[in-house]
Amino acid sequence: MKQVQLTAVAIAAASLLVAGCNRTQPAEQADRGPAPAAPAAPAAPKPPAPGAVRLYVSDETGGNVIVVDPEEGTVVERIAVGKRPRGIRLSRDGTTLFVALSGSPIAGPGVDESKLPPADRTADGIGVVDLSTHKLVRNLTSGQDPEAFAFSPDGKTMYVSNEESAEMSVIDVTSGTVRSRVKVGEEPEGVTVRPDGREVYVTCEGDNEVFAVDTTSLKVVGRMKTAARPRSIVFTPDGKTAFVTAETAATVSVIDTARHTVSAPIVIPKGKDPTAPRPMGAVLSPDGSQVYVSLGRAKAIAVIDVAKRAHTRTIEDVGDRPWGIAVSADGTKVYTANGPSADVSFVDITSGTVERRVATGGSPWGLALK
Repeated sequence: MKQVQLTAVAIAAASLLVAGCNRTQPAEQADRGPAPAAPAAPAAPKPPAPGAVRLYVSDETGGNVIVVDPEEGTVVERIAVGKRPRGIRLSRDGTTLFVALSGSPIAGPGVDESKLPPADRTADGIGVVDLSTHKLVRNLTSGQDPEAFAFSPDGKTMYVSNEESAEMSVIDVTSGTVRSRVKVGEEPEGVTVRPDGREVYVTCEGDNEVFAVDTTSLKVVGRMKTAARPRSIVFTPDGKTAFVTAETAATVSVIDTARHTVSAPIVIPKGKDPTAPRPMGAVLSPDGSQVYVSLGRAKAIAVIDVAKRAHTRTIEDVGDRPWGIAVSADGTKVYTANGPSADVSFVDITSGTVERRVATGGSPWGLALK
């Protein structure tokens, strides 16, 4: 959206995002009134045991990363990071957490942008959290209003979507500087690097296209037309196929990455909720056999069979407008960030039931699982 939402684990103010980009994110404050008060967390959380799993949740309106213990189902810490944390990812070695921060005001669709407060461009950046100290230690230059990002296979380069400027910024992680900017389509959002590292895909909501950019030349080498409002991208492990969620079309587009062509979309059927599915976030199961898709206002998760390229089932009543989504290392659980209900759901994949919902407060947006 313009100036006025592993495995794919994808690093504040008056409203939440409503199924859309900057402007249409997982939740709008107007939809649900004042943001729920954040439940108190321990002032001095005990260090996790060696090998303990942690779930990191970006809280868009609270300006924090919320740390959840999945075993206990409790919030153990809040790490202050800056304005509007959304996209969130771990470094490959798991020692560092990166989170996209933005100084653009939050607003839902149809808002008169002239009446919004001015953007604080000094707040834009990619926050870097040292997980040995749980402190914000750096803020990488990112271009305007960063929302989502992805790393090169070696972790040295970061690719960031800059929605308001219709660009993808290329960042040198070590120096923290922008190495290049690549013009893509209108309202870029989702960013994912192909497993071989040769191309990075960017979804562009305003044009209903996915742009493929060569990571060596930084030239656009493919433009693929998708269904309406493409959001996020998941590649198969061999990199030959990409699944792209299309929010307002209630479909998932399938891309042949060698040919840069799009085949017939996978239709997500309407479930028991009266709201049509809004495919948003997506994550691949550890064995590569399934794609799990958060369905926004439909309060559900769709399950897609990768080999059959077909929807197989929908897990209902997950939470209010799930957006961010992550899967456990053993593939038995899926987690969703539910903005309006201010909680995170733990979903058992075998039974298709919600085991628990952990209250976080604020506006949960993205998830990263360590």
